[in-house]
Amino acid sequence: MTPASERADIESLFDRYGSRYRIFAVATIGFGAISTVLASTSVNVAIPKIMGVFGIGQDVAQWLSAGYLAAATVTMLITAWLSESFGVRNTFVGASVAFIASSLLGALSPNTDVLILARVLQGAASGIFMPLSMSVMSRLFPLEKQGLAMGIFGIIVVMAPALGPYTGGILVDAFNWRYVFYLSLPMAIIALPMALLFLPERESDGPRPKFDVLGLLMLSSFITLLLQGLSKGQKEGWSSNYILICFLLVIASGAGFIYRQLRTSSPLLNLALFRYANFNASAIIAVIFGAGLYSSLYLTPLFLQTIQGLDATDSGFILLPGGLLLAIVFPISGGLSDRLDPWILISMGLILFALSSWLMIASDRHTSAGQFIYWVILGRVGMGLIMPSLNVATFSALPPQLLTQASGTANFLRQLGGAFGVNLSSIFLERQSSQHLSRINDTQHAGNIETQETVAALLPNLVQAGIDQSQQQAVAVWVLGRELYQQALTLAFQDTFAITAIVFLAALLPTAYLAFGQRR
Repeated sequence: MTPASERADIESLFDRYGSRYRIFAVATIGFGAISTVLASTSVNVAIPKIMGVFGIGQDVAQWLSAGYLAAATVTMLITAWLSESFGVRNTFVGASVAFIASSLLGALSPNTDVLILARVLQGAASGIFMPLSMSVMSRLFPLEKQGLAMGIFGIIVVMAPALGPYTGGILVDAFNWRYVFYLSLPMAIIALPMALLFLPERESDGPRPKFDVLGLLMLSSFITLLLQGLSKGQKEGWSSNYILICFLLVIASGAGFIYRQLRTSSPLLNLALFRYANFNASAIIAVIFGAGLYSSLYLTPLFLQTIQGLDATDSGFILLPGGLLLAIVFPISGGLSDRLDPWILISMGLILFALSSWLMIASDRHTSAGQFIYWVILGRVGMGLIMPSLNVATFSALPPQLLTQASGTANFLRQLGGAFGVNLSSIFLERQSSQHLSRINDTQHAGNIETQETVAALLPNLVQAGIDQSQQQAVAVWVLGRELYQQALTLAFQDTFAITAIVFLAALLPTAYLAFGQRR
C-alpha cells in the first residue's frame, strides 16, 4: 500500500501540476463520460440492422437499450462505495477496462445472447462514470465556481447524445452495425493513462466501508425480473405460470430490498429522502423524464428506418439538430433556473416534450425530414428546460447532510425510468401493431373487392420485374401483406407517441405540487 505521505490526493496533484490540474482532471473524466454516453445513444440507430441480421423482434431487441440502462442504474448506487473503498483512480480505471472489454465483446458478438450480455456489462461499467465524475468535479472547484463548472461539463456531456446517433449511423452504413461498438473506444482508451496520472488515489488507510451485497442482489433481481416479466408477457400470456412466478418474485425482491434498506447500517438507497414531499414530487418527475428521454431516443430512429425506410445515417442526421440545440439551451436554462422557481421551467419543458410527441402522431412514411427535425427540436428544447430545474427542485427543502444521497438517488431514478420507458414503449408498440394488423386483416379477404383490385394493380409491376406468371399471384399477395403490416406498424408508432405525450402531461401533476409546496 502506498504510504500516506506519497499518496496522490487532490491537494498533492494540485501541487504537482499547478493550476492546470483542473483542466487535466476535467478532461480525464470528460473523456470517460463522453465515451459512455456515446455508447448509450449510438447503438439505437443500429437496432433495425441488428434485428434483421439476427432475426429478432421487438421483445428481444429492446434489451439492447433497456438492459444497458438497467445495469447502469444498479451500478450507480455502488459508485460511492467503490470510490471510498478503492479510490477514485482505481474505480475509474477498473470501470474503463470493463467498458472497453464489453464494447469489444459487443462488436464481436456471434449471436443475440452474447450481444445482450455485452450491452448489460457495458451498461454496468458506464453507470459508474457519471456519479464518479460529479464527485470529482465537486472537489476540483470551490463552491462559488461549481455552478459554472458543472454547466461547462454538462455541455460536454450533452454533446455526446447529439453526435452519437449521427456518427453511429455513418458507421453502420459505411461498414456494419458492429462498428457502433468501436465508436466509444478511442476516448475510453485515452482516458485510461490520463486517469493514472490525474485522478486521486484512495485517501484513507482505514477499513473499507461495509457493502450491502444482499441489498444489491435484491435490487438487481427486482429490476431484471420486472423487465423480463413485462417483455415476455405478450408472448407467454399474462396469466401464464412463467409470468405469474416472475411477478411474485418481483414483489418478494422489491419488498425485501425496502426492508433491507430500512434495517442495514450501510444502505444502497437512503429511504429517508422519501420523507420529504418535494423530493417525492421531483422523484416522480425524474422517473417520467427518464422514461420519455430514453424511449424517444429508442423509438425515433426505429420509426425513421422501419417506416420511412431511411438509412442509419439519415435517421441519425435528423436527430442531430435537436441534440445540438439541446447543448445551447442547457446552459441558458441553467442560468434561468437560478432566477425562476423550478416548477415554471419544468412545466414549460414537459409541455414542449408532450407537444413534440403529440405532433408525431401525424407521422407516416410521407412525413418530410424537415417536419421531423422540427418535432425533435421541440422535444430537445423541452429536455433542456427540465434538466437543470429538476436538479434544483430535487435539492430544495432537503437538509445539507442528505444532498449527496439526493444527487445519486435522482440519477438512479432517472435511469430507472429510462430502462422501463424503453421496455414498456417497446411492449406497447408490439402489442398495438398486432392488434392493428388483426383489424386490418379482418377487412382483407379473397372476396373483398378492394383486395382484388390491389392485387390486380400489382401484377403489371411483377411482370415487368420478370416474376414467373405462376408465382405472380402469390408474390402480389405477399407484397400486399407486407404493405398491410407497414400500415399496422405505423398506427402502432402513432399510438406510442400519443401515450408518451399523455405520460408527460401527467407529470404536470407532481410539478404542480412543487409549485404549491413552495408557495406554502
